[in-house]
Amino acid sequence: MSETNYDSIFGKLVLDQGFCTEEELAYCKKQLKDRAKENPATLEQLLLSNRFITANQAKRVKQVSKESTKEGKDAAEQIPGYKIMGKLGAGAMAIVYKGKQISLDRIVAIKILPRRFSENPDYVKRFYKEGKAAAKLNHNNIVGAYDVGEAGGYHYFVMEYVEGKTLYEDLAKGKIFTEQEAVAITMQVASALAHAHARGLIHRDVKPKNIMINSAGIVKLADLGLARDAADVELAKSEAGKAFGTPYYISPEQIRGEIDIDGRCDIYSLGATLYHMVTGRVPFEATTPSEVMRKHLKEPLIPPDHINTALSAGCSELIEMMLEKNKNDRYASAEELMTDLEAVRRGEPPLAARRKFNIQDLQQLQDGQSIETAEEFDQEAQQATLSRYKVVCVILGSIIAVLLLLVAFLFASK
Repeated sequence: MSETNYDSIFGKLVLDQGFCTEEELAYCKKQLKDRAKENPATLEQLLLSNRFITANQAKRVKQVSKESTKEGKDAAEQIPGYKIMGKLGAGAMAIVYKGKQISLDRIVAIKILPRRFSENPDYVKRFYKEGKAAAKLNHNNIVGAYDVGEAGGYHYFVMEYVEGKTLYEDLAKGKIFTEQEAVAITMQVASALAHAHARGLIHRDVKPKNIMINSAGIVKLADLGLARDAADVELAKSEAGKAFGTPYYISPEQIRGEIDIDGRCDIYSLGATLYHMVTGRVPFEATTPSEVMRKHLKEPLIPPDHINTALSAGCSELIEMMLEKNKNDRYASAEELMTDLEAVRRGEPPLAARRKFNIQDLQQLQDGQSIETAEEFDQEAQQATLSRYKVVCVILGSIIAVLLLLVAFLFASK
């Protein structure tokens, strides 16, 4: 394995294990690039020297990498009908490999649950839940599900292989998307969400890492590991009070662990992702996940066009509506959001967002002062004009009277 490839895998594993933040990893990657010729070092060495990870954490990451490589080789011999070709990445509870489905001669992605998790019924149940959720969906902007099963002690989930990159990879490099680029990506994700929501599924983890873009520019929403059937009341009650999601992109109602969440939580997370794309930073930043989530609940949002002044007012209004803390103030559905996204794409005002802000303005006026009818306003304007006319007449009359008195005084003195 080349040093560059090793650094890439090590960095992904460190991040997936939660040992460092995205910002810390990006900082070390920049150092890695800056000193590549004069004073070369590995990503592991830089993460350690900057004290972003500990020696024990580095050791743990390397052990996970070693185990996943071994398991990949073992799984290749155990899963019938598939050939493992290499590792694509590793998450908190699964490893994804590139493979080939021999019968159809097509490249696929194979997610495998490591043996250490297979002994936990909850992990196994969640693993199969993702496969079943994905099987309910058939949409061009959602990673397709092909197969799920168990062989030789390995639980596996076979899905569509996407040749491309995640949105996170561009953002981690510091890319700020143009309004048109960001809107185009968001429209495709919104279309995927509309499809999922119509079938009763809430994604619950919309974020840059779960948004893939293939070589043709087609966006694919991935990872239904946290997806929940909106009608599954029993599961909702069992998860009450627990925050499921990713801190930078999680909705307020998910943070509170509310039972009756719906597709609007995905709209919030997509809004946080769109905010990140056009500003180069997440909506709320802090040093700890709990503080980030507190800000989602309490902190006012800095309008995105205050950070990126090149944004249109319409795009900013749309994002602000997606990121309303009260779900009742957000877009009611992904379809409604798509209508406004299309309007912004054409350079027109987002009518749903504009209507919402106009209603808010009217409510503020009603709370602070009376709202006059057009007729009342005209009457007052006429009265004001008449009053000004009277004042002018009085002043002119006074001036004339003074002049007459002055003339009379001059004649009398002669």
